[in-house]
Amino acid sequence: MKAFVFPGQGSQYCGMGKDIFETYPAARTLMEKADAILGFSITDIMFSGSEEDLRQTKYTQPAIFLHSVAVATLIGRKDIVMTAGHSLGEYSALCIAGALSFEDAIRIVAKRGELMQNAGQQNPGTMAAIIGMPDAALPELLAEASSEGIVQAANYNSPGQIVISGDLAAVKKAVALAPSKGARMAKELVVSGAFHSPLMKPAEEELARALELIDIKDAEIPVCMNAVAHAVTGAAEIRKNLILQLTSSVLWSQSIEAMVKSGITAFVEVGPQKVLQGLIKRIDKSVTTTGIDTAADIQAVL
Repeated sequence: MKAFVFPGQGSQYCGMGKDIFETYPAARTLMEKADAILGFSITDIMFSGSEEDLRQTKYTQPAIFLHSVAVATLIGRKDIVMTAGHSLGEYSALCIAGALSFEDAIRIVAKRGELMQNAGQQNPGTMAAIIGMPDAALPELLAEASSEGIVQAANYNSPGQIVISGDLAAVKKAVALAPSKGARMAKELVVSGAFHSPLMKPAEEELARALELIDIKDAEIPVCMNAVAHAVTGAAEIRKNLILQLTSSVLWSQSIEAMVKSGITAFVEVGPQKVLQGLIKRIDKSVTTTGIDTAADIQAVL
């Protein structure tokens, strides 16, 4: 059985989606619709914006969502029986699963990006990648670093690759302590806030209000959601998990394990870059992974 997986923030690149826009009229129509809905040209930022432009969370999120959904729409769902998305990518997964309309999804994704960027300015924090440390050492690391403030696991990306998030001092202390806990590398990330931590609480509250104004339907195929690491179809649970996701950990490793346990043997990463394919192969070497990003990739599939 096959599943679509959709990337999150960090997978953006300059020129993303331009070849798809120029090659496929259906993609052009969808992307121009996004520009009209947003009230600014996200396509200009995607096609010719600088790296600095694309790193702004308020632009990054709609850009990645639009690229991913345009690709998925062109190739169709066909034999896909489940979807999942990493953080922001969950909105792409829900859109393709029929739980969110494209119009509502692009609006809420843009709102989410704006709220997260604002929360990062309101409650300054940071994130760091901890590589090669045994997962069992994480609780002790976080407990010791929490003497300097809030710090928690933001992303369980794969065994031995965890991203932490929180107050500047607490994250810096965790980075300094990580080698003594067995980490091969610990590195602070260039981000505009402490995503997936309690410092995103102002964004969570605003997002909850924004989600109340849109129609969320039951998903047509299950979506394995970040906050709970199990497949969800019910609209009420989808809404609850989308709100919870902003301040809770992204259980990506656990989600992939749950999907494999349910019978998924092939994962197709839909959207920019190949980040998720690498993570999935580290989580379970027995599955197959492929990616669809460019116009050439789409042509190969079609």
